[in-house]
Amino acid sequence: MRAIRLEEPRRFARIEIEEPAGPGPGQALVKTHRMGICGTDYSGFLGKMPFFSYPRIPGHELGVEVLQVGQGVHNVVPGDRCSIEPYMNCGKCFACRRGNSNCCEKLDVIGVMIDGGLRDRFLIRADKLHPSQQLSYEQLALVETLAIGCHACDRGAPTTGDHVLIIGAGPIGLATLEFTRLTGATITVMDMVQSRLDFCRNTYGIPHTILYRGDGSELEQTLAITGGDKYLIVTDATGNNHSMSQALQYVAHTGSLVYVGITTQEVSFLHPQLHKPEMTLKGARNALPADFRRIIGLIEDGTIDTQPWITHRTGFDQVVDDFESFTHPETGVIKAIIEL
Repeated sequence: MRAIRLEEPRRFARIEIEEPAGPGPGQALVKTHRMGICGTDYSGFLGKMPFFSYPRIPGHELGVEVLQVGQGVHNVVPGDRCSIEPYMNCGKCFACRRGNSNCCEKLDVIGVMIDGGLRDRFLIRADKLHPSQQLSYEQLALVETLAIGCHACDRGAPTTGDHVLIIGAGPIGLATLEFTRLTGATITVMDMVQSRLDFCRNTYGIPHTILYRGDGSELEQTLAITGGDKYLIVTDATGNNHSMSQALQYVAHTGSLVYVGITTQEVSFLHPQLHKPEMTLKGARNALPADFRRIIGLIEDGTIDTQPWITHRTGFDQVVDDFESFTHPETGVIKAIIEL
């Protein structure tokens, strides 16, 4: 059976692997139809993802077909189209006992710590499958990215009229934007790439965008937008340690800063920047099962339109040649999809 494995940073290999066994109790055998390429995949390719281990078959943003189910599986049947919740939690640790399976102490994420979906077929825990009778495999492959943004938005918890700044307009920043707009908050987006800001204006009607130049003018622009009060909620989705270190300057007194991007580098700031405004600093990791179910419903009823997201496509046989180009912002990639 064919698969593609990342042997080490910047080196993919096409490989042949054994067919999976039949599904055991609580398992399902699935076929990968579509895989979204995530920022985690890019970071793993570049050697910048702290949780990534090598060699590894990537792929955790997946639209799959159920082929067989094992004993005791009742939530899906053969033929179902599903999105995969890729977080293999233990169910027993402190976080899991509190319902926070997204940050299980022993968490294995498929495609990151254990092999993922860039292969024809594989076994998965059936409780991690979220079916839809309406959505395409391509739409289902986008659910996990959207779930990251859904959870990040929930961590900030904006309400109608709040001023919210989203730093970074890549897929995770855009996913955060998707759910922030549903709260009725007033959104500003900041990015270094003008085409991404144009996408936010043209696709989502975001009136306030700031092109980051690093000359100090960004703070003046934010104050003009908010009327001088800074932002109640700032979410940094860049995964850039310099941006994450500087993001505190945009947070209003008693406001919150949410880090949803991941970096292997040190994030640093002077303590008074946090203490003086009595700021709340939060991390946002992965997503919760309810997020997947909510998002599938929102796509099904048309509240979320996934069509603008997919800007690039490639086939299984072209992945190795095309992948590196997707890491360059100038290619204009919002979301690249692999068709298996």
